[in-house]
Amino acid sequence: MTDTIFVDTTILVCAHDLDGGERRAIAEQILRQLWHDETGVLSAFVLQEFYEALTRGNASPVPRRAARDLVDAYRVWPVAAVEPGDILAASEIEERHRLSFRDAMVVVAARKSRATVLLSEQIQPARHITGLAVRNPFL
Repeated sequence: MTDTIFVDTTILVCAHDLDGGERRAIAEQILRQLWHDETGVLSAFVLQEFYEALTRGNASPVPRRAARDLVDAYRVWPVAAVEPGDILAASEIEERHRLSFRDAMVVVAARKSRATVLLSEQIQPARHITGLAVRNPFL
């Protein structure tokens, strides 16, 4: 069985960071493999953060048109949308697992996408949260 892999924002950002060095190479390889295997999943929230990081967060921001094109490219992946019930579920996960609310929303989206692995730099690796194996590919 092939794992379904949920990709958090920092992995996407690193893959497109021209100054990212080794981290960029790692993230690019992961995304290339996920494109090939068709096993990557995202959330609308992650794509929103990705767009914002590209256009505002870098020392040399990406032009908005180029950022939109990247978001559009990732739109072909399965993308979980946020619904009011997801906010309530994230609140419970936040409390139970002592995560930030943002990270709990990522966990909810990953579960909603039926992912078995969550690639994240934000969430402590080697944890199993609600059936998800959390991995930091940069360690």
